[in-house]
Amino acid sequence: MRILFAGGGTAGHINPAVAIANYIADKESSQIAFVGVEEGLEAELIPRLGYDLSLIKIHGFERKLNFQNFKNLFELPKSIHDSKKIIKKFNPDIVIGTGGYVAGPVLFAAAKLGIPTLIHESNAYPGVTTKILSKYVDTVALGSKAAEPYIKSAKHIIYSGNPVRPSILSTSEFEARRVLKLDERPFIVFFGGSMGAKDFNKTVVDWISGVIKDNKYQIMMGTGKYFQYDDVINRFENNGIDLKKYRSVRVSEYIYDMNIVMSAADLVVCRAGASTLSELTALGKPSILVPSPYVTANHQEHNARAIEKEGGARVILENEFTAEVLNKNIESLVSSKEKLKNMRRAAKSVGTTAATEEIYREAKRLLKNN
Repeated sequence: MRILFAGGGTAGHINPAVAIANYIADKESSQIAFVGVEEGLEAELIPRLGYDLSLIKIHGFERKLNFQNFKNLFELPKSIHDSKKIIKKFNPDIVIGTGGYVAGPVLFAAAKLGIPTLIHESNAYPGVTTKILSKYVDTVALGSKAAEPYIKSAKHIIYSGNPVRPSILSTSEFEARRVLKLDERPFIVFFGGSMGAKDFNKTVVDWISGVIKDNKYQIMMGTGKYFQYDDVINRFENNGIDLKKYRSVRVSEYIYDMNIVMSAADLVVCRAGASTLSELTALGKPSILVPSPYVTANHQEHNARAIEKEGGARVILENEFTAEVLNKNIESLVSSKEKLKNMRRAAKSVGTTAATEEIYREAKRLLKNN
């Protein structure tokens, strides 16, 4: 099977595509390639994983009337033309999109060329790209059934759940802690998303600065890209903290070995993107979720509340997310093995690991019917 993937910008769109690609590559002989944009995280991540990546020029539309949107509109015809050239050269059997604005011209071009198409939507409230493409692609695969009312024009809808990278599930907690050279102290992981989150990072830095000298925790923090790392290091320095003196705290721009880090974690503090939550629940990891307030229809809070309702997470809204509130919640959880055990069980109860298989089956069905 020859599969062309389109999706990117952030890890939330890239990771599901990688999960599906890796699953198909394990299931059968296949040729897999990706389409992305130069500014997106895919430009770095996809080549690292050994897949070919072609680039087009396209930018997302802001949800307001401004000059930038008019400028971006003029990129659309060329991006569709370039997408057709890439498609004709690679000659895929199917084109699969996982969201982000790059998926728009690629899947639209594939549909117009008569190639089977599938787009996966991870959130309870679909993005603009999915809404537009739903009337052109053959199948829309949903991570959440709550998204269905918003894509009434779709030809065919399946509920797959959200794909989880096989690597996330392949490492035991014991082995992960051994690889990271962790001891018995609680290991807490922080990340505000692949692009970072300034206010989230500030609170986390202030909390770490307040507890670092007690040496009670082992900590890893992913700051996100686009100068976020420098801002974080500067804030530590302003707080009087020299990280080089504390081996139990690791700070990096991006956590590339997330499969190992997440498997080893006792507690994860992060945003509430659908892709991240799918991996947390598949592993059964307790979490403190800080939904981004800057997303469409506040979908991250909806995502987070669903897990909180089952007892698998605690939710702190960004306007309440202070170092003091964070400390209260962390202390309350890591001081009780019973609480963490119950949260693990609850998180795992809402997780799924079958999404990649469902999408693979649907891809095979589309090819059979084509």
